[in-house]
Amino acid sequence: MKKSGLLLIMFFLWPVCALADAFQLVKIATGLGVPWGMVFTSDNEIVFTERQGKLGILNVNSGLLEYIEGLPEIHVAGQGGLMDVATSPNYNFDDWLYFTYAKPVNSYSETTLARARLIDSHLVDWQDLLVTRSIEGDNKHFGSRIAFAGEFVYFSVGERGYRPNAQDLSTHAGSIIRLNLDGSVPEDNPFVDNNQALDEIWSYGHRNPQGLVWDNLEQRLWSIEHGPRGGDEINLIVKGKNYGWPVISYGKEYWLPFSIGEGTHKAGMEQPIKVYVPSIAPGSLLLYSGTVFPEWQGDLFAGALKLRHLNRIGLDDNGMEIAEERLFEGLNERIRALVQSPEGWIYFSTDNGNIYRIQPLSATSNNSI
Repeated sequence: MKKSGLLLIMFFLWPVCALADAFQLVKIATGLGVPWGMVFTSDNEIVFTERQGKLGILNVNSGLLEYIEGLPEIHVAGQGGLMDVATSPNYNFDDWLYFTYAKPVNSYSETTLARARLIDSHLVDWQDLLVTRSIEGDNKHFGSRIAFAGEFVYFSVGERGYRPNAQDLSTHAGSIIRLNLDGSVPEDNPFVDNNQALDEIWSYGHRNPQGLVWDNLEQRLWSIEHGPRGGDEINLIVKGKNYGWPVISYGKEYWLPFSIGEGTHKAGMEQPIKVYVPSIAPGSLLLYSGTVFPEWQGDLFAGALKLRHLNRIGLDDNGMEIAEERLFEGLNERIRALVQSPEGWIYFSTDNGNIYRIQPLSATSNNSI
C-alpha cells in the first residue's frame, strides 16, 4: 500500500452483553461516508465503497486507510451511487474487482455492473459489463449486490420505485441477473429463447434486493430484499422463477394499512423462506462459513437499516429457518455491508461511517484503546 494520503484509524472495544463469553465487537474505522460494500483483497486489507462515490483501502491491523483514484462518473442521488464491490473468483490470477454503481445516462441513471483492476492505488482497465435497462425518474431501489458462482456472476437490480417493472421481462429493473465473468450471456439463462424478455435475467418479481450470496456447499443462491411497510423477504433464487412483487406481498402500503397486490400467495409465484413484519430494512446478506464461531456455521446474517441490528438466521439442512437472533441492538446504527475475513471473523459497516469487526473474546487488537 502506498504511504501517501493515509489516515490512521484508532481502534476501541465495544462492550458486548449478549454472548459476551463468545465474542467482542471492535470498531476499526470511523469518519467514513456510507460504506456500502466491502471485500477482502488480502489477509489484512479491505477494499470498501462509499455510496457518495469514493473507494478506499483499509488495513484492518494497522488502521491505515487510503482512497483510490480512477473511478468513472457516478450518479450520486437518493439511494444511488457507488454500491457493491467484490473480487473475482480468480482474483489471485486475474486481479479483477467487480462493482455495481449508478451510471449517469441522459440526466438519469442505471444500475451498472463493471470491473477494473487495482494497481498502486489506482483503478485501470475499467469495463462496464452491463449497463442495465432500468431508467426511472426516481432515485431509489437500485439494488445492488454481487455474488459469484464458479464462472458466473449474479447481481441484483431493484424495480427503481416503479412497481410494474418487476413483472416486466423487457426491463432489468426488479430482477436478478446472471452473466459470464466477462459480461456475456450464458447460453443456459432461462429467457435466451424468449423474444419478449431480456437474456440476462435469471429471476424476476423483486422489489429491491440489497443482499445476495452464493452458498458454495449447497450450490444455491440466497437473496434478501426490502418490502414496503413490512414484507422484507429472504428467498432461495431459482432459475426463471417469479418472486411475486407487486402482485403478492406480505407488506402494506406506506400511506394506509392496506395490503399490496392480490394477497400473499398466487400460483406460479414463489414463496419466501422468511418474511419480516414489521420490516427490518435489510441492507446486506452474508452466509457464515468460518470455523471461528462454529455455532454460526451455515447461518445467514443480514444488516438491518431500520431496526438497527445484526440479524442472524439459523437454517436447517433444507434451508428452512429454525432460529432468529438480533445482535448489537444497543449499537443503534444502521448496519449496511457485511464481509467475512479469511480467518473467519465478521466485519460490518454502518451508515454512521463506521466499520466494526466481530472477533473471539480471546483475540487482541492492535492500537485498541
